[in-house]
Amino acid sequence: MPIAATTTVAITDTSAAIEATGLRKSYGKHEVLRGLDLRVPRGTVYALLGPNGAGKTTAVRILATLATADAGTARVAGHDVRTERARVRRAISLTGQFAAVDEKQTGAENLRMMARLAPSATGTRPSRAAARAKAAELLTRFDLTAAADRLVSTYSGGMRRRLDLAASLVGSPEVIFLDEPTTGLDPRSRQELWTVVRELRAAGTTVFLTTQYLEEADQLADRIAVLDSGALVAEGTAAELKQRVADHRLDVTVADSQTYLRLAPRATYSDPEARVLGIPTDGSAADVRALLDDLDPSRTAITHFTLHTATLDDVFLTLTGRAPAEVVPSPPKEPSNV
Repeated sequence: MPIAATTTVAITDTSAAIEATGLRKSYGKHEVLRGLDLRVPRGTVYALLGPNGAGKTTAVRILATLATADAGTARVAGHDVRTERARVRRAISLTGQFAAVDEKQTGAENLRMMARLAPSATGTRPSRAAARAKAAELLTRFDLTAAADRLVSTYSGGMRRRLDLAASLVGSPEVIFLDEPTTGLDPRSRQELWTVVRELRAAGTTVFLTTQYLEEADQLADRIAVLDSGALVAEGTAAELKQRVADHRLDVTVADSQTYLRLAPRATYSDPEARVLGIPTDGSAADVRALLDDLDPSRTAITHFTLHTATLDDVFLTLTGRAPAEVVPSPPKEPSNV
């Protein structure tokens, strides 16, 4: 009896919106990604952080099918980014650092145009009536109904960003890539975008976020990956990453440069100008007291100290050995007029 041929079917993790294994990418002799592994659960916000040149943009471009990895595999929304590019593109949306909207059209016209261009899962394009209904729905969702018939050139930065994000959702993507979505926005507009991201997650959309702001990742992300020189150096929740460094940090102001240099190797944070050093601690009174006695046995070298919880800055300094050049302090919290 002849033996029937068998077909090997790859088994994928259906609970993951994004899976990547061993991604490598080089440009010339420069290796940008060095065996990157990622797993992003469906319906979550996942933040990719790293210093300038760490490989974040390259990773996003590969996952969004805009670039091809030299080695490794990746699946987005269950589809292979190399062999099923069309299916991946129908399942995702990518929003870059700058709003990609037509300033010579109104907000409503922009959304109707995008809705007409966006194919459905079956590859067909929506009717004019369906596109108009989708545009109206998104204008309401992003609080742009009052400005729907105004030219986009009259919009504020925050309004343009909301319109750009609304345009990226006309096809109801399973996964949305947000590349530094709040760069250049005032604090009020940033808060509005944060609300939108939380609503996307609540609706079941997977959000893959790169950001300049450590606070933003801390506030929004269910999980955070730290990328450095093309390799993943840490991954987990914000709390887990902070605990890898220390639960708390004791910031001490020292009296002279000699003491500063002596204690600097123990610090995860430093400000040479102010002569401030941040030393990891578990935050207990006993540990802080013992740490101060150890750092300043004569009780003359430390002029001031403060205790606070560890931050993602501490994570970067500890895991990458340098301050995150591309990850900058958050803007002032006071809302400004839009």
